[in-house]
Amino acid sequence: MALPLPGPPASEPPLPLPLSTIPPGEQNPSDTTPPPLPLAGTSPGKSELHTYMARLNGGKLYPVQSIYNPQVSSVRLPKNSGLPRNLRKTLSHHDKLSNRLTFIPAALYKSASSNLENHQPSKQVIRTWCDADVVCFDVDSTVCLDEGIDELADFCGAGQAVAQWTAKAMTGSVAFEEALAARLSLFKPSIEQVQDSTRYNSQISSGIDELIERLKARNTDVYLVSGGFRQMIKPVALELGVPLENIFANQLLFGTSGEYVGFDPTEPTSQSGGKAVAVQHIRQFMKKCRYKSVVMIGDGATDLEARQPGGADLFIYYGGVQMREAVARKADWVVSDFHELMAYLA
Repeated sequence: MALPLPGPPASEPPLPLPLSTIPPGEQNPSDTTPPPLPLAGTSPGKSELHTYMARLNGGKLYPVQSIYNPQVSSVRLPKNSGLPRNLRKTLSHHDKLSNRLTFIPAALYKSASSNLENHQPSKQVIRTWCDADVVCFDVDSTVCLDEGIDELADFCGAGQAVAQWTAKAMTGSVAFEEALAARLSLFKPSIEQVQDSTRYNSQISSGIDELIERLKARNTDVYLVSGGFRQMIKPVALELGVPLENIFANQLLFGTSGEYVGFDPTEPTSQSGGKAVAVQHIRQFMKKCRYKSVVMIGDGATDLEARQPGGADLFIYYGGVQMREAVARKADWVVSDFHELMAYLA
């Protein structure tokens, strides 16, 4: 029996940047009758995947996004991505064979951001965004689709227990330093395990590479400010062209035999409120003439903390991976796709 496709959201404000519809002949966006999906055990083709992705995103796709390319290693998708199992399997084939970063379309992830009042930016918010001379990005669930510590824990066999602590840390229900120490104590990764885990694909949010290139072309500096680990973030920074000195993140510590001995407590991002301290440092000391306007983009309570006097002037919540409504409601602007931000950068 064919499975029905989810229809477009009941009411969704139009994005600032027009999207292209599915090419004629594949699917009529005005046709509300969903085409049948292939049954489990069959191999869906490229057209079927494009059609399904388009329906998940309200019948629209960005022309620059490629859903499936058999010549390139595909990607691993979470069970809650909204895709039927047989489509997930097609996209997940050989997900760890490539040593390059993988870019995943934002259409794969459903967001509730359109239900929030701050989904539509005010004129002042737009002006601040366009005038920013530095943009700080969270890494986990923003630049990357996963939480780095969860992936490392999963690699070491402790994924589920660690993920529960991560959820608490991201919503701010426990102190970040407490959650960080508790998570690492559950699996105590060796230097060899960290190195081995970073050899696999990093899953990068669709559009982040274009956004960073657009910002750099406007002479806007880019920083990565993360509660994750430098050892895992460096490959991401190199791929995206972000200078390594523009990384503010935690540092894992190892003994003479490579065994885990702890993390560097002097890193500001190892503490609650640490991202605010890091952004304040960036604003005051990372440029001779000081930055005038700073924007923080992320998805967690620690990112929201960065918006304060002397820190970030604007907090943009990125909901393309996780929608934490308690945090999103307090943001100046909520987006679910980086192309929404690029639309305002002429």
